Amino acid sequence: MRKIFSLLTLAILVLGVMPAVLAVNVGSSVTPEINTEDFVPRVWMCNRSVADDLVEPQLYGAPRFNNYAFEGESITWTVLVMDKNGKEKISDVFATIGDVQGEGNDIEANCVRVSRSIDPYKNCEATIGEENVKWNAALMAVYECTLTVETSESMYGEYWATVEAVDNDGLTGTMANNEYWYLNPTIALSIDGDLTFDNVRPGSRAISSTLLVGNDADDSSGVLLDMYISGTDFYDSTSSGAMCPDTNKLALSAFSYDVVNGEFMSDDMSILPGNTIAQAGRMMDHAIFGTTTPDFRNFLAPGAEMAITFQLDLPEPCNGDFDTGSIFFWGEAI
Repeated sequence: MRKIFSLLTLAILVLGVMPAVLAVNVGSSVTPEINTEDFVPRVWMCNRSVADDLVEPQLYGAPRFNNYAFEGESITWTVLVMDKNGKEKISDVFATIGDVQGEGNDIEANCVRVSRSIDPYKNCEATIGEENVKWNAALMAVYECTLTVETSESMYGEYWATVEAVDNDGLTGTMANNEYWYLNPTIALSIDGDLTFDNVRPGSRAISSTLLVGNDADDSSGVLLDMYISGTDFYDSTSSGAMCPDTNKLALSAFSYDVVNGEFMSDDMSILPGNTIAQAGRMMDHAIFGTTTPDFRNFLAPGAEMAITFQLDLPEPCNGDFDTGSIFFWGEAI
């Protein structure tokens, strides 16, 4: 009886150490957590241009030397926009102006996507950190942004200008190339001195006191003025029996002038007839308005002045007091 009990106990122990799973393989699973970066749009400037307002087409195409622009003129940026979440996630691209650099200024002009590619490595200096960015049509698009200067009622003074891109998540990227513009600056001329020829002897040359003609544009505007001069003939407003030399007119051709601007000087310059800037001659080189490219010797910066001394070669015979007529000074913003 004891022997049988021992055998039963052994059988029970053998069954107790057998594996619980009888299949030939086993598996399990884990669910990964993947968070894709919400990429902030990147904006790179590829090209820019400034266009004149065509009000005076004679000077259209003349370069703009300083950072100012007038009503009707425009600034165009071609920009490359990239979003690594996909270019279709870009919801808006626009040009802004305001008081500070970067995002958040007033939106003034929306940009237009253009159907062409740009090699950003060559044309846009596109980098992320030290990585040179290559063109990828799935991630990138090219936009053109044109900001046209409005009237002085809505745009006057100094502004930062740039281009921003916004995606569907509200993330904003800003073009690194912020620009600073003085919009619709006030331009004016100042004339200091009197042009008087008193008791001039017929047949002689009289020399005037020196006048100062200055650029009186807004301070800090940077507006360069290309200076011109013109004039009319002169008449005696009284019934005095004027004659100079053979009629009651003193011809403009009797006048000439010397002008000094910095280290540059021109002398014995004649005055072109006319009472508009389109008829005037450039102060330093006598070129007719709009016929040649601007001459830097003839420029005046804000607050700068030219010193002008006039000569009158009074004909002989000559009689009369010629008090009707004008000499005009003109400044064209470059």
